[in-house]
Formats: sequence, structure tokens, C-alpha cells
Amino acid sequence: MRAKSESRRETFLRPSGGGKPGSSVSYVIDPRFPGGTSSAFASELKAVRELDIPVTVHAVSSRMFKGREIAPVLQDTMQKARLTLNWDPEVVSADRVVLQNPAFLKFDDSFGPRILARDLIVVTHENFLRPGGGLSFDVASCLDLIDRNSLAIRKWLSPISASNRRTVLDWKSRSPGHDHWSVLDTDWFNICDFALEPPVARPRDRRGRHSRAGNEKFPTLADLDACFPATAEVNVLLGADNFLADGLRRRHWQMVPFRGMPVSRFFETIDFHVYFTSPTWRESFGRVLAEAMAAGKVVITDPATAVTFKGGAVSCQPSEVNEAVGHFIRHPCKYREQVTRSQQVLQEFTADRFRQMFQRMAGVPAEDAA
Repeated sequence: MRAKSESRRETFLRPSGGGKPGSSVSYVIDPRFPGGTSSAFASELKAVRELDIPVTVHAVSSRMFKGREIAPVLQDTMQKARLTLNWDPEVVSADRVVLQNPAFLKFDDSFGPRILARDLIVVTHENFLRPGGGLSFDVASCLDLIDRNSLAIRKWLSPISASNRRTVLDWKSRSPGHDHWSVLDTDWFNICDFALEPPVARPRDRRGRHSRAGNEKFPTLADLDACFPATAEVNVLLGADNFLADGLRRRHWQMVPFRGMPVSRFFETIDFHVYFTSPTWRESFGRVLAEAMAAGKVVITDPATAVTFKGGAVSCQPSEVNEAVGHFIRHPCKYREQVTRSQQVLQEFTADRFRQMFQRMAGVPAEDAA
């Protein structure tokens, strides 16, 4: 007989009770995240708004950020959806409450809102564990803050990718006292409905990387030198705020602050998106890689990050990047085949597929979709 917790993990959310299920959804988020969390949530919010269900959005002022300037992509989506952001509510009540990225509470010792819901779903945008098994943040503290302020029939952790799921399950297996948090059996993936651009006919040695500023987002300087050598025609580092502040000099690098160049313009200048992170940190999904694939670029990254995209990204080590780039330049047909393969993989992350998953979770029949 399976253990109770395992059985719950493998059973997806189903409508509660008889008759037509309740389907109101309230989101809880710190909307000031500058990178992937806000972009992913903005895409999700746009998709869910196309379903005929009540949606509200609540903002929490955590100690992770200062001020009330929300991420531009989220601000734009909220305005277009004609939604009002409810700051620091006393109570959040809905059939399903979805809390985005519990890591925003890692500097807090309290959690303001009281949550009342049938199902509380915590979307784990950040890996719970680092490479090597160390904690990425104090997961237990963050979840306990939420737990103590929540009254819900079921409480769920929802990974966003296969690699993210492994860190969540590994953390759970060594964290007694958290068995009441079940794990959804389907990934709460990032929606990647980007416009698809065709690959260039003949790629050149034009390389770049894009991420928000943050030391964890960048590999060692030695690895960056290997990925972006002087022999390359173009090397663009978008999000190089820390290097610029430190006065780092590389004549063959074009270093641009985060949001210092339109992302569309950035992609026009490169043919290869080369993306490695700190050895002690890994992307939980890799949204920026999906953006590069959609833009018609070959993406090169580490094997652990490439897993999410099932062959859509070229996996290697920094020392092997020159060889990989040279191979595609010598064989333009292989370059085009790789871009085609990556864009086919992106079809697994469409808004339609997300809505289908969300409808099953919320108990909304397909015919009730707007």
C-alpha cells in the first residue's frame, strides 16, 4: 500500500464536494521581483484571465525589496487586464489561493495576510536546494510562516520543472514535520508563448547572454572568458550591472545594464545565447533561454539547465563552447535544425496547455472557459 503522502502527491487537484465546483482564484505575490518570477506570473495572469473565473491579485510587502515599484512587465499586464493590486491585505479568501515564490519571505519573521481557501498552492519558482544539496534559502521558515497564517483543506507545493521538482521532493524527504504539504504531480510551468522568429541562414560568431544582475546568475570570470573570447565577432552581456560597478574591463565585451537595451535589440545582435550560472546555483526553469529559442537563436548551457528543454538547448561545459559554436558556424543546416528543434519544444509551454492544466486544477470544465 502506498504511503498517504505519496498517494496525495500523485492525485491532482479535483473539484471538492458535489455540484459545480467553486473556481475563484486569488494570487499572492511580492510583485517587485525584477526577473523571471514577475515575467512568468504576468504571462500566467494573462492566460488565466481568459477563463470565466473570478481572479484577484494581492501584493505582500516583504523585506526582500524596498519601495512599491512593481516589475514593469507585471504593471503592464495588470493595466491591460484591468486588475487592481491589493497591497498587504488582512485576509485573502478564495476557492484556490496561489502564492508565487515563497522565497520572497526569506528575510521576514512574519507573514501578514490570513489565507482562507479550499486549496492553497505555493508555486516553487526557486529551487529548494542548490547543486550539492545545500539549502537555497530557509525553505522551512518561509513555508511555516505561510502555514501558520493559512486555513486550507489542502496545501500544495507546485514545482515549475522536472529539475525544480527534484529539489522540492529531496527537501521534503529530509524535512520531517512538513508532510501536510503535498506536491502536485504536474509542473506549474512558465508560459512561453513568444513570437517565433526564423533562424539566420548563415550564423556568425556573435554571442551574448541576458539575465538580471545578480552574482548567482553568472559563472566564474574564468568561465565567462571561455564563453566570450576575444576571437568572437560579438560578445554582448546584458545585465552586467555588477561588472560595470566593479570597473571590470574587457575590450571585447559589450557590457550593458539590466534593462539597458531592449531585449529584441539584444537578440538582433547575436546568433548564440551562451548561458551559464554560478556553480552553486541553478535555474529552476530558465525563462530567458526560452526567449532566446523563440528569437531563433541556438542556446548553449549546462546539462542540468538544458534538461528542462528536452534537446532544445545544447548542453556542454564552458570549455566546450568554442567547439560548439564552431560546429554550427561550419554547418549552417545544423544550426537551423537546432533552432527548429528548440521551437518545437516550446510548444509544450503554451498558454493553451497552461489553461488546460489550470482548468483541471481549479475544477473548471472546458466548456466554461471564456
